[in-house]
Amino acid sequence: MAKPYFEKLSQLITDLRIEEETVVSLEVKHFFNGAALYANGVICASWSPMGLAFKLPKAEVAELINSGQAKPLKYFEKGHVKKNYALFDEPEGADKRMWKSYFLKILEQ
Repeated sequence: MAKPYFEKLSQLITDLRIEEETVVSLEVKHFFNGAALYANGVICASWSPMGLAFKLPKAEVAELINSGQAKPLKYFEKGHVKKNYALFDEPEGADKRMWKSYFLKILEQ
């Protein structure tokens, strides 16, 4: 089940040319039933059946969730909410340029 998300996340990073805009070492790995992006060995984004999630500053996550643009991230129904993550539950329907801004923001942290 994780393979399609690994491929989607890898392809999105390639399509957006993220690696050309950062000096940070990036690696996509299988993660639970999805895929995760690691920057310098630290997880900063994931794509799973739940959607595409980014680790962002706390205030921005709160703003995105409060405005209804994103949801809190939980990898399992009964699991705890992952702090500082904003989950976008329909990533393939969104403009890819929006994702680029989030990728670049997480790589600046």
